[in-house]
Amino acid sequence: MKLLIAVVRSIAFYLAFYLGSFLLALASIPASFMARRHMAGLGAAWARWHRWCTRYLIGVKIVIEGTVPSGKVIVAGKHESFFEAIDLPNLLDRPVPFAKSELLDIPLWGKVGEAYGMVRVERDQGAKALRAMLQQARKFGEEGRPLVIFPEGTRVAPGECPPLRSGFAGVYKLVGLPVIPMAVQSGHIYHRWIKRSGTIRVQFGPEIPPGLPRDGIEERVRVAINVLNAEPRS
Repeated sequence: MKLLIAVVRSIAFYLAFYLGSFLLALASIPASFMARRHMAGLGAAWARWHRWCTRYLIGVKIVIEGTVPSGKVIVAGKHESFFEAIDLPNLLDRPVPFAKSELLDIPLWGKVGEAYGMVRVERDQGAKALRAMLQQARKFGEEGRPLVIFPEGTRVAPGECPPLRSGFAGVYKLVGLPVIPMAVQSGHIYHRWIKRSGTIRVQFGPEIPPGLPRDGIEERVRVAINVLNAEPRS
């Protein structure tokens, strides 16, 4: 019976979320001819719709622990599922994620993402692309918007603790902002075709100051974003 309920809830989630996503994508066409803020608002609306579908159709409770950061910081997060990637505008005040260029090249949604504010990451494209990325990051940081990066580079399974990608330490050094670690427990219920009800935990850790050596910042962030790994998952 529990499996049947999970299947029905998952189907309802997929139908509602992707239909809403399609309608918001269509809305981006007329919004692209209006002020930039109208298109940016669609990105935040998409995150709110996703949160509603997750909460009321799947039956997921979201628990936020620690002090939610704001302003000129880098939020370094664990990435177990697409939940935390989509939910960022609900967790933070106008966050600016580092996003793979492929995501920003998606028709319609790419324009929404650029209007909302994202740092384009061009992997393996050389020094010019790196300078452009850092210029974008500094610009958004000066606006007082928190930058968000997943330093492990990609989604990892619950319990895994891979080394951080080398690019994170470079961004930390060159942008010169403090870091707030963000531990996440989401993969056990969300990253599956048949999603489960339960609790997703997001825990913000203590601020890490700028200016640490590479080994120091990488070790502190690696430990902090994996702090929930050993705790029970509900």
